[in-house]
Amino acid sequence: MDITSFLLYCFIITATPGPTNVVILSTTQNYGIKKGLHFSYGSAIAFFILLALSAFLNSLFSTLVPKVLLIMQILGTAYMLYLAYQIVKMDISSDATNKVGNFKSGFFMQFLNPKVVLFTMTVIPSFVLPYYESFFAIFVSVFAITLIVLIAFLLWVLFGAIFKQFLQQHKKVVNAFMACCLIYAAIMIWIE
Repeated sequence: MDITSFLLYCFIITATPGPTNVVILSTTQNYGIKKGLHFSYGSAIAFFILLALSAFLNSLFSTLVPKVLLIMQILGTAYMLYLAYQIVKMDISSDATNKVGNFKSGFFMQFLNPKVVLFTMTVIPSFVLPYYESFFAIFVSVFAITLIVLIAFLLWVLFGAIFKQFLQQHKKVVNAFMACCLIYAAIMIWIE
């Protein structure tokens, strides 16, 4: 296995803008670092679970891929459009703060995020399983990918924290832009 291409692939896929990263940025911008971190931790743990499921149930997924992909496209598109709507109409009152940016919302979002599901279903079979079969090697790979994912999420929290003042000053434009990014991601699911 080419470790360099594996690491680059994992980092590029997880660090580039996608539904989770946009929500992390928006959460950090509107509710602070603590909420952004909670969301990121939930997302990373769910990512780990999805990777582990992919690694250990790969043969099952390979027979179900067409059905799973269609279901994930439908659910993922609907969820991303919902998130786009929520970002545009975001309310930063104290009641709303308790409903977003928490561990649970970050956790469950990963199971409906097509980018994450497709990545977790392909990275292990493409990069790990052709070269390694031992439980230890697969576990180390899953752990390494999860660590890369967490680092990427934390970079988005950091970005939201560093540019918070700028993002707050231009909140409507920034939120509209982030919502458009989610809408674009939802459209791209059906085009690709």
